[in-house]
Amino acid sequence: MKIRTGLGFDVHRLVEGRPCILGGVELPHHRGPDGHSDGDAVLHAICDALLGAAGLDDLGTRFPDTDPAWKGADSANLLRASVAAINEAGWKVGNVDVVIATEGPRIAPHRAQMRARVAELLGVDADAVNIKGKTLEGLGALADGAGVAVGANCLLERL
Repeated sequence: MKIRTGLGFDVHRLVEGRPCILGGVELPHHRGPDGHSDGDAVLHAICDALLGAAGLDDLGTRFPDTDPAWKGADSANLLRASVAAINEAGWKVGNVDVVIATEGPRIAPHRAQMRARVAELLGVDADAVNIKGKTLEGLGALADGAGVAVGANCLLERL
C-alpha cells in the first residue's frame, strides 16, 4: 500500500485549575482538560490517528497513564514521538483533519495558531492541517462546557 488513513478520538473533562491547552496552544479559558499528561485532546487524537494508520500501538499503550514518567507530560512530545514511530515504520504524514467539539473555549479565534503549531510538530505545511471547532448546541454530556471531544483523521504516505 502506498497510502493509509487513520482515525483518532479523545475526550477530556474540563476542570478548574488546569491550563487550557488544545492543539499545542494555551487558550484563554477558566478551565482546562484534565488528564495524566497536559490533557491536550487534540494532540492525543492526532497521535492515535497516526499510530493507527501505521498499524502501531495506540497512545495509551505507548504512553500509559499508569507510568509516572508521563505525569504532566507536554503532549507535543507525545506527538513528536508518534511521528518518529510512524517514520521508523516507513510512513510520513500527508495531512490531518481535526474536529474539536466543545462548549468550553472558543476554537475559531485560535484555529490559525493551532494549525501552525500542529503543522510544525508534524513537519508538514500548514495547509496539510485543518482544525474545525463545533459547538454541541447544549446537548449531551459535554454541554455547558463540561469537556472537549476531538476526532482526527489522517493520511499517511509511504516514505
